[in-house]
Amino acid sequence: MPSIQHPVLVIGGSGGVGAQAAAAIRRLHPGLPVTIAGRDLAKARAVADKLGVEALAADLSSPDLGLPSKARFSAVIVFVKDDWSHALRFAQRHGIPHLSVSSGAFEIGIEAARFIHAPQAAPIVLASQWLAGAALFPTLDYAKAFRSIDTIHVGVLLDEQDMGGQAALADYERITQSGSATLTLKDGRFAWIAGEEAKAWYHSVDGVELPATAYGPLDVLSLATATEAKNIRFDLAFDVSASRRRGEPFSTESVIAIKGVLHSGERAMRRYEVVHPQGQAPLTALGVALATERALGLAGGEALEPGLYFPDGIIDAAYCVARMKEFGATFTEIKANG
Repeated sequence: MPSIQHPVLVIGGSGGVGAQAAAAIRRLHPGLPVTIAGRDLAKARAVADKLGVEALAADLSSPDLGLPSKARFSAVIVFVKDDWSHALRFAQRHGIPHLSVSSGAFEIGIEAARFIHAPQAAPIVLASQWLAGAALFPTLDYAKAFRSIDTIHVGVLLDEQDMGGQAALADYERITQSGSATLTLKDGRFAWIAGEEAKAWYHSVDGVELPATAYGPLDVLSLATATEAKNIRFDLAFDVSASRRRGEPFSTESVIAIKGVLHSGERAMRRYEVVHPQGQAPLTALGVALATERALGLAGGEALEPGLYFPDGIIDAAYCVARMKEFGATFTEIKANG
């Protein structure tokens, strides 16, 4: 395992999810240095002091991020939308991994363009899948049971009390309102849907049916590439979680349905449920931590070479699922004939 000299820079690390991600990184790799950065230095220091790490003020609107000229880092993680793309350019100038979690499927052209113009500069990990892979990796792991797949449907529930901070709310509003339509896969063809076609119903883990709508994280692109399924759709319900209906704190839910042909030759439809009793933040934090350790070569292989990556291209699905269980997620499988 390599020894990392310079800290991982966590921009937005004073927010709820960013702070948990920094803590997850430290839990997985206690010796890995971390720097918490944000616009409010006092808030960054408050989080950093709890973790025993350093804090810096950062400004995404500045080409140098407002950081000291002599500061050096091993990777850059961005938890807020970087409208200027300065953090990515910073990572490319220094030849270090860059990881982002805020882009919708309709937005990744900006990051792709940066890579195309400087393909040998740095590893770029596009980790804007739902909760940094919390639905994607279980889906990929369950998909291994199928020889061929007709349909993948992923429904997720974000509790109304679990949105997080202003940055998370801004991401949600931008992705749901700014994009003219949502990406799906229908009969093998990519299709952008909107209006009535985008409306759906989400069946919660306690059987309650809730209104939902098609949502546009990067999961559809990852799943289409990895599984060759003919139909893929991702829906989001922003409502009350089953745990809160029981009078408990909010949780986060993912309900995965896969229909196809098993390796035995049997045609089947299977439904899987993934729940974390503490909501979305722990799973997002874990996903970012796993992508970071992989990019730096701390687990799963050598440090990434310059390139453009999805997390599912660099992290083993079974490994991620095992870590999710370790961090408190529960998995339930419900079998049904197709």
